[in-house]
Amino acid sequence: MAALSATFLEIAFIIYLVAIFLFGGSIRDKRKKTDKMSKWTILAVATTILGFVSQLGYFITRWIASGHAPVSNLFEFATAFGMMLVFAFIILFFIYKVAILGLFTLPIVVLIIAYGSMFPTDISPLIPSLQSHWLYIHVTTAALGQAILSISAVAGIIHLVTVVDQSKASKKTFWLEAIMYVLVITLGFIIVTSTFKGLDYSAEFNWIDKKDQEAVMTFNMPALVGPNEGELLTEGKFQPIIELPAIISAVKLNTVIWSIFVGSILYGLFRVVFRKRISALIKPFTKNVNIELVDEIGYRSVAIGFPIFTLGALIFAMIWAQIAWTRFWGWDPKEVWALITFLFYAAYLHLRLSKGWHGEKSAWLAVVGFAIIMFNFIFVNLVIAGLHSYA
Repeated sequence: MAALSATFLEIAFIIYLVAIFLFGGSIRDKRKKTDKMSKWTILAVATTILGFVSQLGYFITRWIASGHAPVSNLFEFATAFGMMLVFAFIILFFIYKVAILGLFTLPIVVLIIAYGSMFPTDISPLIPSLQSHWLYIHVTTAALGQAILSISAVAGIIHLVTVVDQSKASKKTFWLEAIMYVLVITLGFIIVTSTFKGLDYSAEFNWIDKKDQEAVMTFNMPALVGPNEGELLTEGKFQPIIELPAIISAVKLNTVIWSIFVGSILYGLFRVVFRKRISALIKPFTKNVNIELVDEIGYRSVAIGFPIFTLGALIFAMIWAQIAWTRFWGWDPKEVWALITFLFYAAYLHLRLSKGWHGEKSAWLAVVGFAIIMFNFIFVNLVIAGLHSYA
């Protein structure tokens, strides 16, 4: 069953790649636009739905194989989050019939699934604190809320790519290109992790942790930075250039450095080959975008996603925390960032409804909100220790 689950996910991944191509064809279709969807769009949406069904098959079969909801580690949560993002897109597409939403959403889904696949994918038993029906109630609801909120960022990026003048350098072009650069860094992480995984690279170090205890740390890529008082145990492997203090996880920071390094090279190659910013490169795809409709999609995504996120990430989480840890709130890093996310989107709705922040201002806010979600998803999960470190 586990092998079947993996096959379903691989099929979904390939189908999403095909759907991206089809959505591109839909946007670039030169024929006269009508109120009816083009054949390209119909085929692209049908393909996306097929991919979603395949990924849902992965989710169900992995649940059967593991005996619990597949949201207990970073790989499972990433794939579940990607599935929810596709689900949110499908719903909003049938409401608004905007094909370009798929062209910008699916590449992010592909990156999220690929990112999650870089972490251990083996099925493992639940630790005691996760053995509760609140696992799937809390996590799946929170993931769905975050996915719908993320669609607002997709709409925001489309809006900004459309309206920002790419003919001259400015603060707007800088920050818009910074978004593209971060996406390329994520691609760099996937490439470098896959490469060294394929090479079966492994190097072990003896080191002294922050409790002054001797421990072993394993690097799966050459150690540019090493652990505190580290001693390389594996012969013939790369010696670190810098030794880090015990409070910093050398193996995680090393991965970040490699990802930035490879991502920066990849970004530089893009710029050399195409001789323009990535945001300028994709701008032609937004030529016929209805700005008012995209703005409406961004707002509606927050209006729908915010209460779902609040229910899953705060209310259900507090109920489970009371059951598991006998307290509703404990200022755990994950709890803090869930609260920050809640407050940010509450402020978004306030500024939108009370202060009239529509259009470009609203689009920038949506992108910042997605950055907060991604910080919680990546940095808080990986780097900041807390009760949610298992995620």
